[in-house]
Amino acid sequence: MQSPQLDSLFAKRFQDEVASQIPHLNPRSNSIEKATPLLDITSIIAEFTNAYVDMAKLPGDVRIFGKFDSKIFGGSVKVRSAVQIVGDAISTGVLTPDKTIFEATSGNFGIALALLRRLNLRVIALVSRKLHPGVVDRLNSEGVNLIDLDVDICPAPGFAGDADRALVEGISLSMRQQLKDSGLDPVVFDKVRSEAEELLGRQDVIELAKLLAKAYGGFCTEQYDNELNVYAHESVTGPEIAQQLGESGESLGDYQVVCSFGTGGTATGISRHMMKTFGTKGVHVAFPQEDQDVAGIRSKGKAVGLRFYHPEEYASEIVVDFEKAKLLMDFMNQRDLDVGESGGLSIIAATQLIQAGKGNKFVVVIADGASKYIKTNGTARELTLHEALTAEPSFGAVVWTHSAVVPNKKGLTAIAAALGVDEKILRVAKARELQTLQIGESVPDVFRVEGPEKRLLLVCMAGGTSLAVAEMLSRKGVQASSLSGGIMGMPLTEGMPPFEFLQQARE
Repeated sequence: MQSPQLDSLFAKRFQDEVASQIPHLNPRSNSIEKATPLLDITSIIAEFTNAYVDMAKLPGDVRIFGKFDSKIFGGSVKVRSAVQIVGDAISTGVLTPDKTIFEATSGNFGIALALLRRLNLRVIALVSRKLHPGVVDRLNSEGVNLIDLDVDICPAPGFAGDADRALVEGISLSMRQQLKDSGLDPVVFDKVRSEAEELLGRQDVIELAKLLAKAYGGFCTEQYDNELNVYAHESVTGPEIAQQLGESGESLGDYQVVCSFGTGGTATGISRHMMKTFGTKGVHVAFPQEDQDVAGIRSKGKAVGLRFYHPEEYASEIVVDFEKAKLLMDFMNQRDLDVGESGGLSIIAATQLIQAGKGNKFVVVIADGASKYIKTNGTARELTLHEALTAEPSFGAVVWTHSAVVPNKKGLTAIAAALGVDEKILRVAKARELQTLQIGESVPDVFRVEGPEKRLLLVCMAGGTSLAVAEMLSRKGVQASSLSGGIMGMPLTEGMPPFEFLQQARE
């Protein structure tokens, strides 16, 4: 147990180095300090709608403000709830300097927790291979220990039914090694391994983070279940927007707010502030289409079941085509406005509301910026099976890059047959080789090809992990391509359960 003096110093350091740097209420002046920019972006959005023929033009009486949390200390709106949760845990003695922090994250909350590295706190983030390579790079550079679950799981409350047993056991084994590499005793994990595998089978990553925190005597921030996530936006973000509009001679009561949905903290918190202050439902929530992946943002169907999804408290829910949002995101960033994927989605949602006659005054939450979503090297490519078959020159080696499961004999035959190559050029990267590539400067020999054919094709289960590895290799000067759809998209495996052509990795 830490001494009271050390705890007091710990709390002071958190306040001075982290909490005081983000928007917060000054009780003496009763005003929000360190507010993020609120900018009038009406003319820029009008310019965008005028530039694209398939976009309806904005009427002349509208006004749109962007709330740029991309400019916040820590880089995203998630910093607000992370600091609120961690600050409360420190002040109540729940989080002490000796404890490890655990969380399931799609990226931004993990990056927010990385601010705690300056306090020498260890942060363990459970992530999936769907995480954008740029976000992975950012988390690694910030010193966050990643536990890569190596499957296409976005943190979720789980669903009925079991995943393939061999796959679950492979992921569990990989988790054990990654926890060990992060400096945690793997024997502790062994004691809860059966519970962990049950949660993995249900894809319940949220409860998995809680289980690990409990097993290791750590602290789980529980962003998906901690009411302070909502309170941070009800008590600060909402009043902050109202304060800034007031400084411009406007009232938040005359405006509507548009934001996207990650955990629901921002949408529900601002909504509650507006209902309590103005008696109106003033928040519209933007979702991508069900078949579209947006970094850290859920489709409407995937929001159902989350604790902070309260559609009855929203003015409306808007489904947006993310392809239009990407165009807008590029348009804004070319004009030196830092708009990430969710911000682009929310701005398009606002234009749809305007065209539908749902209002003419909007504040759009720009939850984060674009830098971490921009590929740092353009040499890595994602190829379809047809493109791989017709690629010139042909590939000198085909490398399997999934650390939890590997192809058995039937799987190797399926890969060779689908690509029309000799099985002799197939390689399987070991977990330690993938780890070396991720954290070291050297490139393992499994990714090296000698001779005139120096191109690599990377294959995994569904294409996400191999693309991330291709990005890492490209940054080290190795040309590599990733096969879209992975082994699951090959003719000989179509409709087959994974255990028929995959087996648990043993090294």
